[in-house]
Amino acid sequence: MELFQEVNISEGWQDVINIEFQKDYFKELQKYVAEQRKTKVIYPPENEVYSWTQHFSINETKVVILGQDPYHDPGQAHGLCFSVKPRQPQCFSVKPTLPPSLVNIYKALSNDIPEFKTPNHGYLLGWAKQGVLLLNAVLTVEEGKANSHKDKGWEIFTDAIIHWINDNLKGVVFILWGKCAQKKGHFINKSSHLVLSDMHPSPLSAHRGFIECKHFSKANQYLRENNKQEIDWCYLPSE
Repeated sequence: MELFQEVNISEGWQDVINIEFQKDYFKELQKYVAEQRKTKVIYPPENEVYSWTQHFSINETKVVILGQDPYHDPGQAHGLCFSVKPRQPQCFSVKPTLPPSLVNIYKALSNDIPEFKTPNHGYLLGWAKQGVLLLNAVLTVEEGKANSHKDKGWEIFTDAIIHWINDNLKGVVFILWGKCAQKKGHFINKSSHLVLSDMHPSPLSAHRGFIECKHFSKANQYLRENNKQEIDWCYLPSE
């Protein structure tokens, strides 16, 4: 059976990712996901699972933001953590409904970057195009069931991506929101990279310091100090 028929990985990531594709754990993981797709609705669509590779080469990674698993409601997940697809029905309303965590991310941005204006959508592709890796720990999920694909093997795969960046690049900003992300990034070399940690943007915890974390300006300050172009956190076109 061809397991990777719909996989769309950009050339700048293939050398790193293909190593994992050959391992037994990954073959079992892909068999599991393929079987799940036969009888259940799985997000994101198969051709978007690796969309986080499409916008820059792994060598151009400047910032890594770690999420947990994809949104499990219809029409949201598209392979970038915390981001939701543009042009969804809710985006045509005057006050679009965005995931609560993303709402709090925008609040933190407004508190940190004076010129930031909250958009009427949740599409974060503008960040990805500047070298921000928006990576979930788990890359697929069953509709309506958060964490349903946890501990199936995705964590090993995404750990391998983080390890490669940690070991082969210098001056990357790792943004770890919540215990899950902090645990996943515990091995990051703080002498080679900047690690920013705080509460998760979920409404259950964001009020305990996240809104005031100022991670966006701190990331840019570090990039400047390492002679890298800053991230324009205000650049969030809707398509």
